[in-house]
Amino acid sequence: MDYIATGKLELGKAVSIIEGIVKGCKEAGCSLIGGETAEMPGFYGRGEYDLVGFALGIANRREMIDGSEISPGDRLIGLSSSGLHSNGYSLVRRIVFDHLNLHVDDWVEELGRTIGEELLEPTRIYVKAVISLKREFRLRGIAHITGGGMRGNLPRILPRSCKASLQKGSWQVPPIFSFLQREGRIPEEEMWRTFNNGIGMILVVKADEAEGVLIRLKELGERAYMIGEISKAREEGERVGFI
Repeated sequence: MDYIATGKLELGKAVSIIEGIVKGCKEAGCSLIGGETAEMPGFYGRGEYDLVGFALGIANRREMIDGSEISPGDRLIGLSSSGLHSNGYSLVRRIVFDHLNLHVDDWVEELGRTIGEELLEPTRIYVKAVISLKREFRLRGIAHITGGGMRGNLPRILPRSCKASLQKGSWQVPPIFSFLQREGRIPEEEMWRTFNNGIGMILVVKADEAEGVLIRLKELGERAYMIGEISKAREEGERVGFI
C-alpha cells in the first residue's frame, strides 16, 4: 500500500509516481492493493511531496531462512547493487551539493552521466532471483545490505560462533563510491558502515553449491560474485572481517 502527501496534487506527477510504484511491485512480485493521497498545503511547499509505503506477506515457517544453519566453510555470494540504494544520502547531499556545489543536471565524467541521474538510480529488487534460487538450492542465509553496510547487516543473520570473512576486490564497485570517498575524504571504515559499496544483497550457501548458485544467477541476468566465506569467530563480537 502507498501513501502520497503533497501541498497540491499535480495529476501528471502523481501518475508518474504511481507508475514507478507499480513497476517496483511487479519486480517484487507483489500487488498494489490500495493507498491514500493527502493534500496539506500548509505543510508542504510548492512541488514537494512525501511517499510512504509498506508491504505485508506470509511466510511458511518451515521455509523461513533465519541463518541458524550457517556454519564455518559456507560461502558468501554478493549480488551487485545499482549504486547507493537510498542509503547514506544525508552524507551524499553534504558532499555533492554543499561541498562540491553541484546541481542535479551537472555532468560528472567519472560517472558517465549527470549527478542527478546517478543519485536517482532505482534500488535493485532481488525477489525473483532469490525465489528462483530457492527452488534449486538450500540458501542458508540472506542479508540485504541497506543502512549500516555489510558491517551492520551481515551480523544480524550469523550465529554467535560465526564470522563473515570478506575478500576486498572480489567484486566490481560502481564509480559513485570512489567518487564520494575521494571528494568527501571519507575514511574507509565509514564507507563500509554507511554504504553498500557495490553489493546490495549477500547470500550464504554451502560450499559445494556455491558454483551452481553463481551459474544460476548469471542465467537470471544477475551480476554476482564469490566475495568471501564463513569462518569460526575467535573472539566475542568478532562478526565481520575484511581480507
